[in-house]
Amino acid sequence: MAGNRLQGAATGRLREWWRERRSWELSEEARANVRTLGALVTVREAVPSLTDEARTMLQGARRELEAADTVLLFDEHRRSPLGSHVTAAHLHLNAARLLWARSFVTSPQDVSPYLAGLKAVVNEHLPPGDPRRKSVERLQGISSADELVRLTEAVEAAQAVALREKLRAASFVRIVCCVAGFLMLLAAGVAVLTSVWSQAVPMCFNPSQSIGSVATAPESPVSYRVVCPIGSDDSPRSPDLDDNVKAVATWGDYVVVEVVGLVAAGVAAASALRKIRGTSTPYPVPVASALLKLPAGALTAVLGLLLMRGGFVPGLSSLDSSAQIIAWAVVFGYSQELFTKFVDRRGQMVLDAVRGPTSPPQGTATAPGPAAASDSAGV
Repeated sequence: MAGNRLQGAATGRLREWWRERRSWELSEEARANVRTLGALVTVREAVPSLTDEARTMLQGARRELEAADTVLLFDEHRRSPLGSHVTAAHLHLNAARLLWARSFVTSPQDVSPYLAGLKAVVNEHLPPGDPRRKSVERLQGISSADELVRLTEAVEAAQAVALREKLRAASFVRIVCCVAGFLMLLAAGVAVLTSVWSQAVPMCFNPSQSIGSVATAPESPVSYRVVCPIGSDDSPRSPDLDDNVKAVATWGDYVVVEVVGLVAAGVAAASALRKIRGTSTPYPVPVASALLKLPAGALTAVLGLLLMRGGFVPGLSSLDSSAQIIAWAVVFGYSQELFTKFVDRRGQMVLDAVRGPTSPPQGTATAPGPAAASDSAGV
């Protein structure tokens, strides 16, 4: 019985984590909005002088609220843990809000108390030059059905723009995660293939050494050493370079270099946290950007050392020890920042494009603060 209780508690904790791992707070916010708008619909339905058209609008709003509530139920909706359920719930909320506003068609002046909030939605997402925003900005109150129609059309357009902003963020996360997964599979494939055929493309160097030095054995027919990531030979026995390299190269050379590059990339991702401002969307753009750095670091470490072995970097074609190879693997693994920084910038641009109540109005530029200025200078 005690074991069953412990297992049940662990299962409950796991389900809690699964439910809250991304957007639990945003889901509760959407649920609160459903309740608030539902109360407004209920109050509106109690007006005895409503026309049949207005009641039809309110019934549609009620159905949209029920759909939003269903989407937000984690245990029933199959896409609940992915964050897209929050966006889907906001779609139903937006539709419900528009239907509720259009129920005032016979008494448009009753919408005037809610005009400021509706205008704020329009100003957040529509650019200043948009004619629908201009027509709404001129409104000081709602006194006719035509003005109500202009207001609801502008709100609907702003909601469509907001949806595209969120979908763009979701698409960016999916693309980055797919690329990161592909690079991780590629790095794993390189490690597996080179462990099976360790002598196909050995990651070894042959630094020269003077004849008669202490490290050179008298019986060695060559004046160089063979140095690999996890082994070396100071006195090669064969006059053929390929035979000497094959005798030292092992299956773990690429694995060690990839692990070192991955660790260096992880350190780079951790250092990049100082520039992350977080996100209020259910889509983890910063996390996806950080995950991309890990396989990129493993691959850049391998490719960088192969370029050095091929003599691509003048003066650095022959490393002297295994420690130097590992050190350069760290450098190349960290240097993936040269490539992934563009992804980081694009991700921040995608996040900045998702407008919200605390965002500056469309078309306005904000002056960078001291911290932002110092970051820009550092980049």
